[in-house]
Amino acid sequence: MHPGAWWVWAISLGTAATRTTNPLLLGLLIAVSAYVVATHRSPAPWARSYSAFAKLAFAVLLIRLVFAVALGSPIPGTHVLLTLPEIPLPHWAQGIRLGGEVTAEALVFAVYDGLKLATLLICVGAANALASPSRLLKSLPGALYETGVAVVVALTFAPHLIADVQRLRAARRLRGRPDRGVRGLLQVGLPVLEGALERSVALAAAMEARGYGRSADVPARVRRTTAALTLGGLLGVCAGTYGLLTAEGGSYGAPLLLAGIVAALAGLRLGGRRSLRTRYRPDPWGPRAWLVTGSGVAVAALLTLASSRAPEALHPGVVPLTAPTLPLWPAASILLALLPAFVIPREHS
Repeated sequence: MHPGAWWVWAISLGTAATRTTNPLLLGLLIAVSAYVVATHRSPAPWARSYSAFAKLAFAVLLIRLVFAVALGSPIPGTHVLLTLPEIPLPHWAQGIRLGGEVTAEALVFAVYDGLKLATLLICVGAANALASPSRLLKSLPGALYETGVAVVVALTFAPHLIADVQRLRAARRLRGRPDRGVRGLLQVGLPVLEGALERSVALAAAMEARGYGRSADVPARVRRTTAALTLGGLLGVCAGTYGLLTAEGGSYGAPLLLAGIVAALAGLRLGGRRSLRTRYRPDPWGPRAWLVTGSGVAVAALLTLASSRAPEALHPGVVPLTAPTLPLWPAASILLALLPAFVIPREHS
């Protein structure tokens, strides 16, 4: 399985999560991603990061609730749950309050808003748990190789750090020493920090020995053409995306976006001439990769369509306070993302 297919699948689920605030649909997206991760992730250290992203998502949800309680909410409400002591603020801080009434409408709105961001984080965690960073690096264009190495190093830092913490805590438990609390955190944190520094030095030496940062000499006109195509393509993508998102730009948005993508890809292809690296046994983009990609893109497209056709089902109201309902065909479209769990063999993930 090409690792890029898992990233497209996960990003598509995250895109679908941004189109709704219905907690039932968001919970279904989380359940689908969790099931696929549970059936197809490998025992490698980087595959253990899903639980860390899930904890981060839960922390984001709690922080959003705390802000709604402490700083108030612009959502008006009539169901007052409690009243906190309000701290007076100077006149230049108008519009901001500390304390005051906490309404059920404000808390429900905060839960909806925080759950959407939490679902997006969990989808990114699914991509980290399913796609091998080293294999993904091999698939990048030559022009993005150095940037890709930096991103892969950053993405693999957290999984290795989590693995070190789990290993040291297990060792302390076997020796009968505490591994929780402030004392346990200090006793575990110092060896983890030392190991991270040693790993960084070893990685820097290995990258220098392999010639990281070398580039081939190319004519100046090729460099200028590459820069013009890449910059123009990215501007075209931004302008085309803006056109698609606005009602006035429907006529020029799609052509401009397509032209920008073509120009950016041409610039990346031309910029790959500066890279001196070669690829050993590149991962093919086969039918399984297309199947995984198609299932994720279908979910994003159908949820986007549902958000325009039935916005009241995908965005339940909080004023007046009503219970969310599960829309049938958007929920059925999310289940399409389960296709990789049943048609992709475990040994090919």
